[in-house]
Amino acid sequence: MKPLDLNKLFVVALGLTLLANSACLPPSTPAPPTPASVTPPLTATATILWFPPTATHTPQPTTLPSATPATLPGLGAQLFSEDFSSPADWTNASAASQGANNILVSANRLTLAANQSPVTLSSLRGGLILTDFFAETTLDIHRCGAKDSFGLLYHAGSEAYAYRYVLTCDGQQRVDRLRSGEVYPLSDFEPSGDLPSGAPGQVRLGLWVAGVEMRFFLNGHFQFALLDPMFRSGGLGVFANVLSPEGLNISFSDLRVHAVSYLSPTPTATASRTPLPSRTPRPTP
Repeated sequence: MKPLDLNKLFVVALGLTLLANSACLPPSTPAPPTPASVTPPLTATATILWFPPTATHTPQPTTLPSATPATLPGLGAQLFSEDFSSPADWTNASAASQGANNILVSANRLTLAANQSPVTLSSLRGGLILTDFFAETTLDIHRCGAKDSFGLLYHAGSEAYAYRYVLTCDGQQRVDRLRSGEVYPLSDFEPSGDLPSGAPGQVRLGLWVAGVEMRFFLNGHFQFALLDPMFRSGGLGVFANVLSPEGLNISFSDLRVHAVSYLSPTPTATASRTPLPSRTPRPTP
């Protein structure tokens, strides 16, 4: 065997010594990570409004004045009052029931009672001829159907020639002209919050007439106005046109009439067309 080289032997011995020492060392602890740089949070700053917005002006709707003021110009002294004490003062009236359909004057009321329809009941106050006037009366509705109508007759030459202020049991109103019993509407049906819808109910009717101008009131509130030159004077009365099978029962009380002294600034009618007639059932005997 060849003798070992001393230098090589020394190197091998040194390697073995280092290997043995490394096995005895404890495991190394990893170095702590370098902390990352933290960006500080942004602080919000108020935005300066150099030209702050101003409230936008909202124009209010323009209210146009009514062509006819809701007043009673020229109202004068009381001409007439009716306490409904005498059936003889009213056409077709009696003091007691005489059948299914009746016009009764009793207990200071004039009552239109219809138990058999269709029928039209009407009555005029005898001896009362009016030209320019304001009339008011209280109407109590005890029973009626949606198709029934009732109200005031005025400037009446008879029950077949008159104007009539029409109210309906479903809360609408209209004005008609009667000629030979034919109905010529002078306005369209319009609802009114002053009218009771159905029965029972009560409303105060008002009618102002001067020349060809007519104004209509319910519970003291102006409703509408119209012009018509056909009938310039006549009597005052009441009516009911009953179509519903359940019949009708209404009564009028506390009728008062005042004089009116007023010259209408619009002396001509403004209607642009001639209304077409519609037939109303004739009163049954």
